[in-house]
Amino acid sequence: MADQTHVLFVEDDDVIREATQLALERDGFAVTAMPDGLSGLEAFRADRPDIALLDVMVPGLDGVSLCRRIRDESTVPVIMLSARADSIDVVLGLEAGADDYVTKPFDGAVLVARIRAVLRRFGHAAGAAQAAGASGPSAADGVLAFGDLEIDTEGMEVRRAGQPVGLTPTEMRLLLEFSAAPGTVLSRDKLLQRVWDYGWGGDTRVVDVHVQRLRTKIGQERIETVRGFGYKLKA
Repeated sequence: MADQTHVLFVEDDDVIREATQLALERDGFAVTAMPDGLSGLEAFRADRPDIALLDVMVPGLDGVSLCRRIRDESTVPVIMLSARADSIDVVLGLEAGADDYVTKPFDGAVLVARIRAVLRRFGHAAGAAQAAGASGPSAADGVLAFGDLEIDTEGMEVRRAGQPVGLTPTEMRLLLEFSAAPGTVLSRDKLLQRVWDYGWGGDTRVVDVHVQRLRTKIGQERIETVRGFGYKLKA
C-alpha cells in the first residue's frame, strides 16, 4: 500500500464500483471504494489518499458537496465522474474545486490515463515553477511580481497585497503558465496541453472554470479574456 498510489473511489452503483476498483487494482493502484458521500468523506479523512474519484450523484453527501468538503481540507487532486457531458453538474464539480472530470460510461484505459495525467501534473509542479522562473520576467530570489501579485516560484507560494493566496496545484500550474509569458495570449487548447497534460482534445470548460477560480483569488482584472483566442496575464 505504501508504495502504491492510493485512490479513493466514491460510486453508488455496485457493478460500476466493483468493476472499476478491479480495473484500477490491475493497473497497480490501491483503491478504497465507498458507496456514498458520507463514508467517502470518512475514508478520505482516515486514509488521506493520493487522488479522489467522485461520482456526482451519490447518496448521503453528493459528489459536488463532497468535493467542496475535501477542498476545504486538502489540495489532493479530485476527478469528478458524471453521467452526462453536457450536465450542469460538470461545471458545478469544477467550480467546487475538482481538477478534471470523466464522462460515464468510461473506458477503463481512458480513466487510468486521466488519473495518471493528473498525478503527473501534480508531481511536476516544481518543474513548472522552475520553467516559469527561468523564462519569466526578472525576479529576485525566484519571486515574480505583477503589481500587487507576487509569485514565489521556488517556495510555490502566492501573495496578493502581501496576503497569502491559497491555490490548488492545478491553479498554481495555470498561474505559472501565464506568468512565464505575461502579455502573451494562451489558447484554451494550449493550456489544456500544458496544464492538464492532454495529448488529445479536451473540454475547454475545464480551462474556463479554472481561470474563473483563479481570477477570484488573484483579482478579476489580472487575467484578461481575448475573445476568440484565449487568455493572457496582464504584465
